[in-house]
Amino acid sequence: MKTFVYTATDVQGNTIKNARMSAENVNDFLDKINEKGLFCSSYKETNARKSNTLHKFKTKELSYNCRQLSAMLTSGLTLVRTLDILAKEQTKPAPRQVFQEIYEEVQKGQSFSEALKMQQGAFPSFMVSMIQAGESSGSLDVIIQRLESHYDKENKLNNKIKGAMMYPIILAVLCVGIVVALFTFIMPTFKDLLTEEDMKGLTGFLFAFSDSLIQRWYIYIGTVIAIVLVITYLLKVETVRFKFDRLLCKGPGFGKLITKIYTGRFARCLSSLYSSGIPMVEALERSSAILNNSFIEKAFINVVDEVKQGETLSSSIQRTGIFESIFVSIIYVGEESGALDTILEKTAAFYEEEAEEAIQRLVGMIEPIMIIIMGVAVLLVIAGILPALYNGMGNIAR
Repeated sequence: MKTFVYTATDVQGNTIKNARMSAENVNDFLDKINEKGLFCSSYKETNARKSNTLHKFKTKELSYNCRQLSAMLTSGLTLVRTLDILAKEQTKPAPRQVFQEIYEEVQKGQSFSEALKMQQGAFPSFMVSMIQAGESSGSLDVIIQRLESHYDKENKLNNKIKGAMMYPIILAVLCVGIVVALFTFIMPTFKDLLTEEDMKGLTGFLFAFSDSLIQRWYIYIGTVIAIVLVITYLLKVETVRFKFDRLLCKGPGFGKLITKIYTGRFARCLSSLYSSGIPMVEALERSSAILNNSFIEKAFINVVDEVKQGETLSSSIQRTGIFESIFVSIIYVGEESGALDTILEKTAAFYEEEAEEAIQRLVGMIEPIMIIIMGVAVLLVIAGILPALYNGMGNIAR
């Protein structure tokens, strides 16, 4: 998507200077100018943003701003006035600048969706597509209400995931803390009580590990940092990311639980887009992309192609082997009854509840693993020290 800065004259003879419009190319730009009924006197392509700060809005911010937009639009305020108020309400400089630029562009005659596109990457493509559909159908206020509901549910799901993961994270930190304390503070106190004879096998290995942890702690910290950086880099490699995302969906035990979470998000996105008047093909592309899973996104390339060729959505999705058969059956019923958007909305609500249970079950799988790790660490220390201490006491008694 390219950005064009132009000067034009409308049918009333008013001159619009330094306005901006996003378009695929020059021909697309000129077509959009003609659709607006403008006579373009000059234009130039630019890729530079007006603002030096790019603020990518988080789900919580999107939920709040959509709620504010919905409240003001339904109360009768114009879009320009609404954006002006919303820009002034932003508490941080970066989002305030973003909404100020959007307000200025809309005031110049730019469409709301085009103004959002100009803020490259600040808003998700899902939101831009929905607003574009709302402008085309003349139901922008209704679309904003749907966006409010969508991001509110998305934010609540994210909060539940974070809340559920808090205990395992605390448990993991506690596990690492206990292991480090055992090998750096407790074990060294027993070293003087043992002889060279006792420093063999498991006991010798544990004390050697303890000494290295105390004297070369920086190596362990550096190793952990290096592992994190390597994993981060590898996940950016397309083939590695694809295999990782496939493991998330197909992994034993946790795969089905994670797929339930993806199903709820996919159904809600597809329902919102399709019911807003967006063509099924585009709705499928947007819905699969919003899941941020390359395995699912690649599978839906075939789904989109098959739907273009006249295949039913249910049969195409079934061939991917990703979603549950009950979800495919529900889509089939929706297609047959002609109420796909309504059924998808109800399905999304069902799978959102399923997602909550899936999150709890995932956490339930993690907690025992952490407890086992702590138990093994303590058991190793006991197994390495107690026999040596027992032998030492036996020698003293003799």
